[in-house]
Amino acid sequence: MKSGSLLHLAWRSLQRHRLANGITVFTTALAVGLAFAVFAINAQAQAAFVGGGNGYDAVLGARGSQLQLVLNSVFHLETSPGNIPWSLYKAAAGRPGVKRAVPLAVGDNYRGFRLVGTTLDFFTNPPEDSPPWKLDNGGRFFDPQRREAVVGSFAARESGLVLGSRFHPYHGLVFNEDERHQEEYVVVGILEPTNTPVDRVIFIPMEGIFRMEGHVLRGSGEAFTAESGHSIPEEHREVSAVLLDLANPQIGFSLSQQINRQGKVATLAFPIGRVVSEVFQKMGWAHRILALVSYLVLFIAGSSILTSLVQTLGSRKKEFAVLRALGLSRRRLFSLLILESSLLALAGSLAGFVVYAVLVFVASSLIRAQTGVVIAVWTFHPVFIWGPALMLALGAVAGVLPAWKAYKTDVAGHLGG
Repeated sequence: MKSGSLLHLAWRSLQRHRLANGITVFTTALAVGLAFAVFAINAQAQAAFVGGGNGYDAVLGARGSQLQLVLNSVFHLETSPGNIPWSLYKAAAGRPGVKRAVPLAVGDNYRGFRLVGTTLDFFTNPPEDSPPWKLDNGGRFFDPQRREAVVGSFAARESGLVLGSRFHPYHGLVFNEDERHQEEYVVVGILEPTNTPVDRVIFIPMEGIFRMEGHVLRGSGEAFTAESGHSIPEEHREVSAVLLDLANPQIGFSLSQQINRQGKVATLAFPIGRVVSEVFQKMGWAHRILALVSYLVLFIAGSSILTSLVQTLGSRKKEFAVLRALGLSRRRLFSLLILESSLLALAGSLAGFVVYAVLVFVASSLIRAQTGVVIAVWTFHPVFIWGPALMLALGAVAGVLPAWKAYKTDVAGHLGG
């Protein structure tokens, strides 16, 4: 009997028990889809966070946790560890080997979306290895001397802000209706989607943060409140963080030595990728547990294939006897059961891609809403190859026991009944 006819027999057999086999395929698909999601989401999330510096190499900020500094200034998560005097920003900007130094100031929000004060250089002079900022048609970057705003794509869509919209900021990073500022800002630009945390941010001029109602500057160590019509002396200014673009890594190591080990005022997070990768290394146990669960679920899916085939053996003994009587050898009958179990595993693996797509779609929506990081559904990961291969192997192994029972089927006894 040719292999083509053997495949036809296996397919016909699976169709005759479509309900039990359908449940088996569904179970297998859930297992494979879960395994795909665990490995693919972890890999993409780690790549997005570790490489999420937008071309900047380091972050200078208040004394404290480097991780908190990076999460606050690069990923726009967490609270600010504090402020540093404007003089530290100017000193860093004027240091040889520092190509760009962009100050950031935080402390306000609009409907839960963070307002970040910065300079025009953030948009007009980005690092060479960072893609240029692009605006939707009709937009422009803010005028540093006016109450204007540039809004990230996600923030604009969720808040309803469009070009020309006017809004009042709210004090603090958590939205509270009672904390509304008197100042009114107008949206002059909406950024095209970047698939980064920037999509969740509303940018305004640094001067706007300094002069916001209720804000007190302590760059000189003493409280100072900006007055309308009067300039703000540099000694009173302060920033939450400074993004640094360095000429080479040696500059970063030198700055880290001076600021982190010898200084007591500020913290330098360098390199940004290393700071974030340490978190993933510390949390690696969580991924290993999820990976172990995925392997276990795959094993359970293989067991379900075994259970499905074993449950149908009793009703198929006469079918096996007829096949043997028609000339199907024991070896061929054994191969037939292995082929059936492999086909179930293959069908479940293919259906697993659908389950994976649903899981990642839901997860990516949640991740983007919380962090701005985008998880792409069909970004290649090796699990897309070894996952189905492992499931196929498990399916084949699961078919050995029912195949052996079929191999030992008594032809005369069942035909005679």
